[in-house]
Amino acid sequence: MSDSSSVNALAALLQARQTVLPKRLGAPGPDAAQLAAILGAAAHAPDHGGLLPWRFVRIPLAARPALAEAFAQALAERNPEAAPDQLAQAREKAFRAPELLVLVVDGACGDPVIGWDERLVSAGCAVQNVLLMATALGFGSALTSGKALQSVALRSLLGLPAPSRALCFISIGTVLARKPARTRPVPSAYVGTLVPGEGIVPGWENS
Repeated sequence: MSDSSSVNALAALLQARQTVLPKRLGAPGPDAAQLAAILGAAAHAPDHGGLLPWRFVRIPLAARPALAEAFAQALAERNPEAAPDQLAQAREKAFRAPELLVLVVDGACGDPVIGWDERLVSAGCAVQNVLLMATALGFGSALTSGKALQSVALRSLLGLPAPSRALCFISIGTVLARKPARTRPVPSAYVGTLVPGEGIVPGWENS
């Protein structure tokens, strides 16, 4: 049985996590020990079959120019008529947060019976652990996506084989500005109970 202080501390951590967009994150980012703790938290995610079907690719500052060009090329792939200022805006996104990771999922490693759904669930748990550890260490964080993730340019930069998919970017840094926390849904908004003869009714019962 967990003690109440541990439960309260966990609840406070969960409630403290919120998305802080990369443009609102600045230096300093995590140091080496903090980054090791953040990435180490991912290892505690559920992983059916022990496949380790996900990985994190770090994009250090020295690699940001290459990422910027990949963003610009990805935009040009989608819109060959993109204006110079649009390409410049695409490049600028690569330089925002001090710490930047890409979450990649492998659809082919290990037991082929374990499909994409389970691999994605495991990856989602892993990235939530990363976000929570970043929050516990006092950093802000955000998940961002976009069409560039599936572009030829970005896949080439990351060296992704066909069965792998880049899911999202994870930005981590010191919070420069924060929006008010949004109101979270109550459990009855997303939990139902199967009642024989009635189907699924909102809420839950302990019986």
